[in-house]
Amino acid sequence: MHKPVSPSRAVGTIPSVSKFLLLASLALGTASAQVVPAPPTPQVGSSNPVTAEPLVPRPPTKPCVVSLLSNAAFENFNGAPLTYAPPAACPGPWAKVVLTADFTVTAGRQFDRSAWFYLGNTNIFYGTTAEPRAALSPSWHVERDLTDLTALFKSPQTGLASIGNIVNSTYTGIIYASAALEFYPASWRRPAPITPDVVVPVSSGNSPVTLNTTTDQATATLNLPRNVEKVYLDVISQSQIGDEFWYLCVPSAVAGELETCGNTAFRETEISIDGTPAGVAPVYPWIYTGGLDPYLWEPITGVQTLDFKPYRVDLTPFAGLLADGTQHTVAVSVYNANGYFLSTANLLVYTDHGSKEVSGGVTSNTLTTPNPEIVQNLSTDATGTTTGTVNVGSNRTFSITGYVNTSHGRVETTVAQKVNFLSAQTFDVNVANGPEIQNLVQTSTVDSETTTRDGFLVEKTSKHISFPLTLDYSFVNNPNGTFTQVVSSNQQNLHTEAKSLNGFSLFQSNSQEQVVSKDTLQFNPDFTVSAPGVGSSSASYRSNDSLGDCYSRSLTAADQKLTSITDGKGCHDHDHWF
Repeated sequence: MHKPVSPSRAVGTIPSVSKFLLLASLALGTASAQVVPAPPTPQVGSSNPVTAEPLVPRPPTKPCVVSLLSNAAFENFNGAPLTYAPPAACPGPWAKVVLTADFTVTAGRQFDRSAWFYLGNTNIFYGTTAEPRAALSPSWHVERDLTDLTALFKSPQTGLASIGNIVNSTYTGIIYASAALEFYPASWRRPAPITPDVVVPVSSGNSPVTLNTTTDQATATLNLPRNVEKVYLDVISQSQIGDEFWYLCVPSAVAGELETCGNTAFRETEISIDGTPAGVAPVYPWIYTGGLDPYLWEPITGVQTLDFKPYRVDLTPFAGLLADGTQHTVAVSVYNANGYFLSTANLLVYTDHGSKEVSGGVTSNTLTTPNPEIVQNLSTDATGTTTGTVNVGSNRTFSITGYVNTSHGRVETTVAQKVNFLSAQTFDVNVANGPEIQNLVQTSTVDSETTTRDGFLVEKTSKHISFPLTLDYSFVNNPNGTFTQVVSSNQQNLHTEAKSLNGFSLFQSNSQEQVVSKDTLQFNPDFTVSAPGVGSSSASYRSNDSLGDCYSRSLTAADQKLTSITDGKGCHDHDHWF
């Protein structure tokens, strides 16, 4: 037997997949011809895709809305062109810019697909789609705060919306999408925030870049202004094909006997400038709606499955270097990429408005390439059953310091981080006719402290980011010739942040997201599914900050229907999550 591998989301052919996933991927049905907007709040009893994640908060002003897509049909790999012009009635400045998008897949059979929107080669949305059923045409809504891309929206742009899809006599689900940009005028109550002055895409035109190996790179050639003061990189690395279940991979030498993928379970996004290591972005273990067992993710999807959140890398120590008037190259790669990852990034550049030219440079940099450690303890008995453990870990501590001589004095920035990864897997696998059991506990954490010295002012920003994943997979041959598959998953996404100035606290925030899913599938001897999944799932999202903002939502589901919604729990004046 082989682990379920969802088909490609980015190319025009569907590779072979496991029999049981293919047959679990839902049967033929009829099609409608437009987006059917999902209700604004989750509905008990519905099978529409749903998450506990909050929508983007809005200012009180009335927005100008610019349509990008209206009922665009995606039934091939051609994409839909986008044309944008700044809203004449809302010329700016803007308090906030928000992308909204609505999707519907017609009832029938279809796999989850990758979806990305670009304007001016700049990524403005990236996610995946839900899978339909014969009697279910799922609809869902996503939003993205794009205020940091304000510089992009000041001038007309063209772009592309891509949801590569195959529609034929077997795969019948057509994906429809509508999308718009909302521009909220600034007011005295909600003034326009300070946003990047320059946005530089790291992409392949209006699409992400394919990274098949560790050495493959997505690059951008930079000719930045001479007054660069701060720099950030928002990066997304999405796993595909052989890398889709990268968190279940093992060393290539034992991949065959363990019936899984190679290159170990360690993946990490590396950022370099002119070939020098400049930053690190952990890869989130996203699980798509067709992953492992489609019934696991209906209606509650995995963490960020439908709307990936970029990971922000602080490159400010390199601001003085990037402002020296010469050409530079920023590159993104994925360590241990193994056919393949798709990566895209946006470089966000802030300039010194008080001078046309600054000077500076990097004074120290201890970041090096990763060197993961592998520990195997496997044994194979006379029946051909392999049991034991495979662990892989990577632990790095580094610091990068740089300075810029600005119009308001010398500003020195130090980014210090601890980046830790550990994957611990246990196996009980018989390639010929025995069980296939694989259990995983994985942790990926980043602890960072950014210190900015501006004269006598010392500002510190501390962040803790953690992506825990626990995954248990079992596919067992029953004595009567049938098969039973049991999968359970526990995904989390944890963030804390604290800011201080000269030791005095300025701001604190905390967010905690979790999705727990479990399902059991029964298969006939010919691998046809004998009954739909009868699983259950739950999701929770809680966040609050020192300004008094608080959000809380918990969801439960069973047998592919939402069973409960609880809002606001824990959001009381006396509750503190810091």
